[in-house]
Amino acid sequence: MMTRATSWRPAPRWLVSLLVVCIAGLPGAVSFAQPRAQQPAAEKRWYRGNTHTHTLNSDGDSTPDEVAKWYREHGYQFLVMTDHNFLTSVEGLNALYGADEKFLILPGEEVSDRFGEKPIHVNGLNLERLVHPQGGDSVAATIQRNVDAVRGAGGVPHINHPNFRWAITAEDLKKVRNDKLFEIYNGHRGVNNLGGGGSPGLEEMWDIILSSGKLIYGIAVDDAHTFKRPWDSDAALPGKGWVMVRAAKLSAPEILDAMERGDFYASTGIELEDYEATPTAMTIRIKERQDNKYRVWFIGRGGRVLQESVSSPAVYRIEGSEGYVRAKVEDSNGRLAWTQPVIVQKRER
Repeated sequence: MMTRATSWRPAPRWLVSLLVVCIAGLPGAVSFAQPRAQQPAAEKRWYRGNTHTHTLNSDGDSTPDEVAKWYREHGYQFLVMTDHNFLTSVEGLNALYGADEKFLILPGEEVSDRFGEKPIHVNGLNLERLVHPQGGDSVAATIQRNVDAVRGAGGVPHINHPNFRWAITAEDLKKVRNDKLFEIYNGHRGVNNLGGGGSPGLEEMWDIILSSGKLIYGIAVDDAHTFKRPWDSDAALPGKGWVMVRAAKLSAPEILDAMERGDFYASTGIELEDYEATPTAMTIRIKERQDNKYRVWFIGRGGRVLQESVSSPAVYRIEGSEGYVRAKVEDSNGRLAWTQPVIVQKRER
């Protein structure tokens, strides 16, 4: 069932953001690492966005105008148009639907390649020009060449639906350089998010990659194709998965920079008041819906559940041996949210 989105309000004043924090000079101190430091969180707000959707310019059923209007009217603040091997112009759409701090449309493309019978799809966000499929002599090489081409066209890459036709493995993803994002949830009905038959699901893949020492962030997307049959539960409908990005303002550089440093969470329907991390704790505050119950799992190296909590705020005290810490939130109706991993290393005495 498609859930109608609610409006999203500016975030409250935060105490601590996800920062690069290192307590130097203390024996046995915990190093808590993120790729880059962030601005003070008090200067930021949350923006809801979708980075994967289709129009009639590839295999969707609606015009770019209709797609932009749907997201604008359903409480999103930004949208990336990502037609297969087609760069949809967004200037006119922004003139119609864009508004400062209310709605922004970014140009994008789903660069759709293949290695043998395996489909390899890499999104390019905020591209300056069309990217042609690059090919390669292996799955990993094909991904890498398309990631590099997206970077060369001024865009930010993310790797799409690894389990679509079982094309991409965790071992393939571990080899890719210069990509910070991949889909851990895709709203399309045929992408095998949960794995099966001995193949890991996307969240399990995430833990395999993180446990190898590679830092990568998980995103949730619609991959919407169908806007004209909202009653069809088997269709690739909009409103299934999105990201909530914490940024200083609604602009392409601010949004994409925040995503590449992991200052966002992914959701299929749960809203957080805040999440924060310090060298000693990770804290999750849920914006609770009436009559719903919630469970929070803090997860570390190897996919091990470090702690389970049913309270909000949920607090995990960092010991220093976890390798990384991330959180997953589930409500009593099956909605999910995932926070981004932070690397935790204990300094030697």
